[in-house]
Amino acid sequence: MVEPAVIGTKNVIVAAAEAKVRRVVFTSSIGAVYMDPHRSPDAVVDESCWSDLEFCKNTKNWYCYGKAVAEQAAWEEAKERGVDMVAINPVLVLGPLLQPTVNASIIHILKYLTGSAKTYANSVQAYVHVRDVALAHILLFETPSASGRYLCAESVLHRGEVVEILAKFFPEYPIPTKCSDEIKPRAKPYKFSNQRLKDVGLEFTPVKQALYDTVKSLQEKGHIPVPTQNGEPIHIQSA
Repeated sequence: MVEPAVIGTKNVIVAAAEAKVRRVVFTSSIGAVYMDPHRSPDAVVDESCWSDLEFCKNTKNWYCYGKAVAEQAAWEEAKERGVDMVAINPVLVLGPLLQPTVNASIIHILKYLTGSAKTYANSVQAYVHVRDVALAHILLFETPSASGRYLCAESVLHRGEVVEILAKFFPEYPIPTKCSDEIKPRAKPYKFSNQRLKDVGLEFTPVKQALYDTVKSLQEKGHIPVPTQNGEPIHIQSA
């Protein structure tokens, strides 16, 4: 996971330099930002934050480790080659799927709709709509003053809030109502700042809409059955 991320990233920056492109918008991840056990629960996660590489290695979190070292390699290579680069760090991306298959981010929601998850975890997750991520890339490419890193996140929700939203819009599915950990206190959402993207003109889509659009896409692509009543599809109001 680490080697192709770093080598592939460097290759792209080198190619961009050779082609004399105007700007590179590098898609990084929240995984390169927030994995830090030393950060205070009250601290605001923003573009100045980096994941702790030693912590990632010790916990074998190779995804976050790979994202962090790949982004660092991109910054180093861009500086060395004189490439104008900005980075975007999206959180978990929801919304309509382009591809016919289900990716890891969408499985996170799909499991609550199929009955495969009988409970939800006592944990939190940050979310953003896929269309916002796409628009953020365009804005960062087209805004001459854009520089540095940009955290792309709309909301941080507890899993309990996620299933509540899903159950409100789609009560026909076997959405879990019980937490897998009712002993520990409910995990609190972390604070974050998405102000830098707002400053370049991005208006974030509410997370409720992102969840609604995700389920509608799963229905359209046949990953979950469309609820019916007397043989007719049930039309559920939009988020």
